[in-house]
Amino acid sequence: MRENQSKPTESELQILGLLWQHGPLTVRQIHERMGRDTGYTSVLKLMQIMTSKGLLLRRRAGKSHVYRPKGSQHSMVQKVIGPLLDRVFGGSTQKLLAAALAAKQTSPAELAEIRQMIDDAAKTAEQRSERSNP
Repeated sequence: MRENQSKPTESELQILGLLWQHGPLTVRQIHERMGRDTGYTSVLKLMQIMTSKGLLLRRRAGKSHVYRPKGSQHSMVQKVIGPLLDRVFGGSTQKLLAAALAAKQTSPAELAEIRQMIDDAAKTAEQRSERSNP
């Protein structure tokens, strides 16, 4: 499998999101959660493609197949964000965060969580620096 085959499209990310949120589901269950704008056979075909791309795992359960993501949400985020960070923001986490904060209104609770993540990242960076410079 080539590397670019495993990068999900927007529709594939939607399906992966539903599976990460709800756990293993059948095509019918995914179709119901996606809404009626997408046909059942389109969802089925997309999930078959995702399985062949290595994005989903499938097991038989009676007459149906139950699908689950092959990888974790965290690993997929890393696969998608890393190249985006390099291409769009020149590798700058600061520019990415500034763009994300400008794009959508952020609640005070979310801002507090972001501050905590920054504090945690700063501590980790400091510890790494201390270990590499004894």
